Amino acid sequence: MGRKFEVRKLSMAKTQGAKIKVYSKYGKEIYVCAKNGSPDPETNLALRRLIEKAKKDQVPSHVIEKAIDKAKGGGGEDFATARYEGFGPGNCMVIVDCLTDNNNRTFMDVRQCFVKNNAKIGGPGTVAHMFEHQAVFQFKGEDEEAVLENLMMEDVDVSDIECEDGVITVYAPHTEFFKVKNALTASMPDVTLDVEEISFVPQTMTEIAGDDIPAFEKFLDALNDCDDVQNVYHNAEMAD
Repeated sequence: MGRKFEVRKLSMAKTQGAKIKVYSKYGKEIYVCAKNGSPDPETNLALRRLIEKAKKDQVPSHVIEKAIDKAKGGGGEDFATARYEGFGPGNCMVIVDCLTDNNNRTFMDVRQCFVKNNAKIGGPGTVAHMFEHQAVFQFKGEDEEAVLENLMMEDVDVSDIECEDGVITVYAPHTEFFKVKNALTASMPDVTLDVEEISFVPQTMTEIAGDDIPAFEKFLDALNDCDDVQNVYHNAEMAD
């Protein structure tokens, strides 16, 4: 597909406030996943993936356990997913995924982030069709052909595989996440997966430059401050 994957979700500085935001985000997401499915990660694969991801992001075990216990107890808040799409500074495309117990509040909060930062919020489908819902794995390596051969032997559906600067990136349909992960770790027992996630990967990039760069960073910071925002995906590429 001729593109280099970069993590498109909000990067958060390692301050105490940012850590609390990360813990809260995972706690809410784990709670919803466990409540809507099974609280047992052995049978709920989405929950298992989420727990593994939370641990990689250094979320304490007690935060994870508390969210699962809360889901087991029933009751509690009812969260719904909400997705907003539009164009950020420099006309880059943006997808904002939220979990909310009040759709009106969340919409107003996200809309304000767009309005105050020279961005335009659109309706459903405005830009989502320009992203692909993919399982993405990234690890150090040089021989993508050998990796592809191993995946093919395991009958894994691979969308694309790239090697750049000593890093191999594997893209697959999001439904193939665990199948790809199991195949990679089985064929390369010592591999360290630096990225293992389900993401919205842009089909094309939009280069932003000049004043649009700080404006875009301010826009992301504003979204980061919204309690209901879980993930932000975009196709912005900073000019050198």
